[in-house]
Amino acid sequence: MHPRRSAQEVLLCDLCETVPLQSRCEVCNINLCKACVGEHLSDSSKQHHVMPYLQRKSTPNYPKCPKHANELCKHHCEECDIPVCITCVSSGKHKGHKLSEFLDKLNSKTQSLQKDLEELETRIYPRYEKMASDVQTEKAEIETNYGKLTTAAEQEGEILHREITAIVNQRKSAIQEMKNKHLSTLNKNTEEITQKMAELKQIISDLKSILKSNDVSLTSTYKSRNSEFRTLPPKVRATLPSFTSQKINKDQLNEMFGCLSPLSINTEHGDTMKSAEAVSSPPVKPLLDEPRVTATIDTGYDFLPSVSCLSEDQVWTRGNNKTMKLFNLQSKLLTSIQTKSGYRPSDIAVTRDGYLVYTDTSNNTVNLIKNKKIQTVIRLQGWRPLSVCCTAGNDLLVTMESDGWKQSKVVRYSGSTETQSIQFDDQGRPLYSSDSIKYLSENKNLDICVADCDASAVVVVNQSGKLRFRYTGHPSNTKQSFDPRGITTDSQSHILTADFNNHRIHILDQDGQFLRYIHCDLDTPWGLCVDIRDNLFVAEHDTAKVKKIQYL
Repeated sequence: MHPRRSAQEVLLCDLCETVPLQSRCEVCNINLCKACVGEHLSDSSKQHHVMPYLQRKSTPNYPKCPKHANELCKHHCEECDIPVCITCVSSGKHKGHKLSEFLDKLNSKTQSLQKDLEELETRIYPRYEKMASDVQTEKAEIETNYGKLTTAAEQEGEILHREITAIVNQRKSAIQEMKNKHLSTLNKNTEEITQKMAELKQIISDLKSILKSNDVSLTSTYKSRNSEFRTLPPKVRATLPSFTSQKINKDQLNEMFGCLSPLSINTEHGDTMKSAEAVSSPPVKPLLDEPRVTATIDTGYDFLPSVSCLSEDQVWTRGNNKTMKLFNLQSKLLTSIQTKSGYRPSDIAVTRDGYLVYTDTSNNTVNLIKNKKIQTVIRLQGWRPLSVCCTAGNDLLVTMESDGWKQSKVVRYSGSTETQSIQFDDQGRPLYSSDSIKYLSENKNLDICVADCDASAVVVVNQSGKLRFRYTGHPSNTKQSFDPRGITTDSQSHILTADFNNHRIHILDQDGQFLRYIHCDLDTPWGLCVDIRDNLFVAEHDTAKVKKIQYL
C-alpha cells in the first residue's frame, strides 16, 4: 500500500505524510494538513496561495522534471522531443529550439493514440484475425489436399503394377506354351521309339521261336529286317529358351510414372502478392546497359517464326516448310526431320529430356520426336493446336482454337491426358482473342504467359488459371502499336516478348512492369527462347536468321 494512503484511501499531507490533508497551495502544487499550513507559509520566497482542498482548481497533470526535482514540465521541446521545465529552458540547453505547450502536445499525442487505437481495433487486428482464420482453414485443408496427391500417386502406382503384372503374366503364359510344345514333341518322339521297340521285341521273339523249332520252312522263308532298324528314329533336339533381364532405366520409369509440379509459396506483402518458389532463388543477374549479339545463325529458310533451345550452342528451328532443323552457333546443320503429315509444323518446343515436340494443324496433333521416330501424343477433335511449351513439371501447355476460329484456350497435358483448361476469367469473359497467332511460356513462379497478337497484349494467369494482369505495351508509348509475337521467360522471372513491327524485345518483371527494350538492330523478331545461362535466342522472321543475345 502507498505510504500516504490508509486502508480507506484517505489522502495525506504531502509534508508530514501522516495527517489527512485539508488544504492545497495552488502556487506550489502541494497538499497540506492544518498543522503544516503555517510551516509552509513561513517560506517567504514565494507568494503562496493556500485554499481548502475541496475548493482547489483543476490542476493539469504536468510531469515532474527528471533533472530539476521541484519543477514541473510545462513545455515540450520539439527538436529534442522531450518535456522540459522552465529551469531547463532558462539553462540555455534548448536555446533556439522550438517550444510548445506541454498540454497542447499531450492533447495531440492523445488524439494520435486514439487514432492508433481505432485503427488497431477496427482495421488492423480484424485483418490479422482473418489471416489467422485463413491459415487455420488452409492447415485444415492440407491433409485433404495432400491426401489427394498421395491417392493420385498410389493410383498411378496401381496402374503401373497392373501393367507390370499383365506383362509378367504374358511372359509366364508364353513360357508355359513353349513348355507344352516341347513336352508334346518329346511325347511323340517317345511314342515312336516305344512302337519301334515293341516291333523289335516281337521280331526277337519270332527269331528265337524259329531257331528253337528247327522248322526248315520258316527258316527258308525268313527275311531280315535288321537294316530297317539300324537307322534309329530322329532324335528331338531342342534349344531351351532363355530369359534376358533388361536393365531398368529409372529415369524413364520416373518419367512414365507422372510428374509432380513444384510447390509454389506465395508471400503477401501488404496488398501486393510477391511470388517465390519454395526452392532456393537463383542468383540475381542485373540487366546489361547495352545488350549485345554474340552469334548469328543463318537457317536458309524463306522465313523463320520459331526457335527452341536444345543447349547453349544448339537450337531447333521451324521455317516455311515441313522440315525442322537443328543448328549449332556456326550455322552448321546438325540434323533435320520432316513432319509425319508432310505439312509445315505450327510450333516447336524442346522438353526437359531434350526431345522435340511440334504441333500440326493439318491433322490437329501434337507430336513427340524420340530418336528420329515421331509419336503422336495428342490428337484433338474440334480444336486446332497452335503453339506449345514444356513446363517445369514436364507437362505440355498448348494454345488452341476451335474449328470455327471463334474460341481460344490454353490446355495443360500430362502425357496424353488433359489436366487443365484455361479459357475464361472470373466474370466468364474470354481471356484470349480468337486470332491464331499466340505463343506461350511458363514463368519461374509458374505463371502462364501468353503473347496474344490480335489483342495486342501479353496475358498472364497464375498456375490455377486466374488472371493476374495484361500488358499492352509501354504506357508512355502511344504512337506505336504493340505487336507481340514470341514469348519466353528467364531464371530471374523476367518476361520477354517480341514486338514484331517495332523490331524490338520488351522485358517485363514477373508482375508486368516494363523494365527496358532490347534493340540490337533486330529485324522482324518473332520466335524467342532462353538457354540455361539466360542467353536470348531471337528468330528474325524476314531474314530467317537466329541471333543469340546476351542481355544479363
